Amino acid sequence: MSLGNERIVVIDAGGANLGSVCYALERLGVAPVVIREAAGLEGASRVILPGVGAAREGMRRLHQQGLVEPLRRLQLPLLGICLGMQLLYQRSDEGGVECLGLIEGAVAALPPAPGIRVPHMGWNGLHIERPSALLDGGEEGASAYFVHSYAAPVGAATVASSEHGQRFSAVVQQGRYCGAQFHPERSAGTGARILRNFLEMSF
Repeated sequence: MSLGNERIVVIDAGGANLGSVCYALERLGVAPVVIREAAGLEGASRVILPGVGAAREGMRRLHQQGLVEPLRRLQLPLLGICLGMQLLYQRSDEGGVECLGLIEGAVAALPPAPGIRVPHMGWNGLHIERPSALLDGGEEGASAYFVHSYAAPVGAATVASSEHGQRFSAVVQQGRYCGAQFHPERSAGTGARILRNFLEMSF
């Protein structure tokens, strides 16, 4: 596949990581198209939903942009990043908000514990839970950079987990719906590999 011929759409849902995600894609030879409304999805090959912040605000913004129902009906590969991954789930305990419902389950707060700081910030290893083309070329224990206070539980969609006080989903895939709880744009080779795999894998 020639990545330069693909129309890769990145949704501007107000996340502070939008620019760094676009720059990471550019380093892979992709010229991403940033959109803010549903009409921008037309002609897309793949869609990326970055996000930083709270689930309620993230969903409020998607509703304002008229993107919630189009994303729920989307028949294209979709990658959620950080908050964007959490919004793929049915709901989030962060504000008790209904999310996109593309992946079964609920996102919950990381519990504080002795020696465990929340939010979870920093590098953590990935544990491979099951095979997925998203992880091609990666190794057990590869490090990725996390910044989050909420996380999805390990479930049927989990392809890699990590641990901060408890195990949680770090990379998920359910059909064409994919997600990374960490920031691939800040995770050096591990992150670049996840992004490239998403752009190149068949669904």
